[in-house]
Amino acid sequence: MPSHDVLIIGAGLAGQRAALSAAESGASVAIVSKVHPVRSHSVAAAGGINAALNPEDSWESHAFDTVKGSDYLGDQDAIEIMCREAPDELLYLEHIGVTFHRNETGHLGTRAFGGASAARTYYVADITGHAILHVLYEQLMKRTEQIDRYEEWFTTDLLQDDEGRCTGAICRDLRDGALEVFNAKTTILASGGCGQLYKPTTNGLIVTGDGIAQAYRIGAKLMDMEMVQYHPTTLAGNGLLITEGARGEGAWLLNAEGDRFMEKYAPNKFELASRDVVSRAEQTEINEGRGFPDGTVALDITKVPRRRTLEALREIVNIGRDFAGVDITREPIHILPGMHYIMGGIKTDSDGETTVPYLYAAGEVACVSVHGGNRLGANSLLDTLVFGRRSGAHAAARALQMPMPSTPASRVADTEKNISAIMNRPQGGRRIGAIKNELGETMNEYVAVFRDEAGLTRAHEIVRRLKDEATHAAIDDRGSVFNQDVIAAIELGYMLDVAETIVVGALERRECRGAQWRIDYPGRNDEEWLKHVDISMNGADVPVVSFSPVTITRWQPEERTY
Repeated sequence: MPSHDVLIIGAGLAGQRAALSAAESGASVAIVSKVHPVRSHSVAAAGGINAALNPEDSWESHAFDTVKGSDYLGDQDAIEIMCREAPDELLYLEHIGVTFHRNETGHLGTRAFGGASAARTYYVADITGHAILHVLYEQLMKRTEQIDRYEEWFTTDLLQDDEGRCTGAICRDLRDGALEVFNAKTTILASGGCGQLYKPTTNGLIVTGDGIAQAYRIGAKLMDMEMVQYHPTTLAGNGLLITEGARGEGAWLLNAEGDRFMEKYAPNKFELASRDVVSRAEQTEINEGRGFPDGTVALDITKVPRRRTLEALREIVNIGRDFAGVDITREPIHILPGMHYIMGGIKTDSDGETTVPYLYAAGEVACVSVHGGNRLGANSLLDTLVFGRRSGAHAAARALQMPMPSTPASRVADTEKNISAIMNRPQGGRRIGAIKNELGETMNEYVAVFRDEAGLTRAHEIVRRLKDEATHAAIDDRGSVFNQDVIAAIELGYMLDVAETIVVGALERRECRGAQWRIDYPGRNDEEWLKHVDISMNGADVPVVSFSPVTITRWQPEERTY
């Protein structure tokens, strides 16, 4: 029975940074991941990481841009921490080997990103997340005496003692199906977002909301779950991401009439307004008949010099060629808004602590509320690293003052029973894939860029029906070795739980703010809705809604224009 001071679930950027931070504090660490760590979804982050490192820039400017981008729903104390600590985190990455772009003078070079008042996005071509992830993994490999890696282990349950404190997790070894209790003094969830709730999505197949649902099921509060970001530039049909770096390099958005339509929606920022503003502008053009027949608008990257495109956007060149049959250096490519990121997640403080004692969360699974109603591009990598590090350090400091909890091995019996019930389901039930597809299409139709009560109510009805159908969904594989059918069945349950919290939160917030754009409640309403929507289970069949205040330190809400 493995026992560690700190157990980290998820091995993307937040998990790896937390592991390194905890190990540096002297704790024994286990990091568990359902895929090999360098296959974590952080590898898909393309555009860059924000930091006010240049002398003419300031963390205050970065923080204000982030607050404004959040539509004033972000907690300003947490935003200040993130922006203050960004330069040191960026230099840490550079010093351990991340090969950030350098300009003609040899200094670290930046590109412009949406919603920013300065070019403060540092990058590695259009593979920034990929580059950082590999370098952090190298650092994990150097610390094998302190950090045990459990790669291709799937977490099924979080454990609690009689006082409700988190004491570790039960995990399944995908290679042989064995279940194991992982005892831990503190546990950090770093298992990413929930993009697979939507179809299409820019997120990989592994992004199924596991950690959000696991924490929710043991009583942790969730926050800002209604805030789901649609990225402005994704390929129709498959949801593949065209990085914001393309617009940062100078690409234009055009409608079918050849108009650069962002001139009328964001006359100061054009294509580099915040993501929610650009996505709504695109969807409005499409809805009002100025899009192309395939329901898209165009991204014209030919405005960028071809040599620069081949240097800085090489992966997008490949995506355009391989998946759309388009040479983006010579002709525009058709795009539309697509589900990309969730600003909400497990409610935490700035040290990653959740409302469940000894349980922490960091990265996209968490909601420190540095993103509020809308995340600025290139703040996500920063969020994972700053709060991953802080969570690791805080969890380690606490763990080193505690005795090791003890969970009886018999606790595995309940999980074994649940898995056996899945494997023994009779044939004839609806397929897992069919349920997942209907969920994704439902969320993309009713819980997308524009929302209203009728559509959200319909979405909730469908999700409730799918939750019932999922309990009878049949599987084919009854073996123990890499049984992906069983994993898919468990993941489907996670996705449906998380989907319901998103829909309930969206129904509750009756205003337009950030990504929550209720056409039946036009306008932002600070008097009634400048507050967080919190969601919890608390034994209830339907999620329980409560509210918490937004922390405002220096920037009072004002009209948000770009």
